[in-house]
Amino acid sequence: MSRVSPDQDPFRAIADANRRRMLDHMLEGERTVGELAGMLGIAQPSVSQHMAVLRLAGLVEERSEGRRTFYSVRAVELRGVA
Repeated sequence: MSRVSPDQDPFRAIADANRRRMLDHMLEGERTVGELAGMLGIAQPSVSQHMAVLRLAGLVEERSEGRRTFYSVRAVELRGVA
């Protein structure tokens, strides 16, 4: 039986209310850290840290375009949590 590292546990990732709110906003489409920070009223470094947790848990993916990074929900993985 394979165990999931605490850093990769999707349930632990969504335990935080800010991360759930970020996922809700990303369900509407791709977002940058700056957009999410503005929507949630929290600092960009905090959003980046939350995104790292969501990425490790496999719930979001990132796409770079120039100097900007866009994040989107990995719907298949999120369904497993639902």
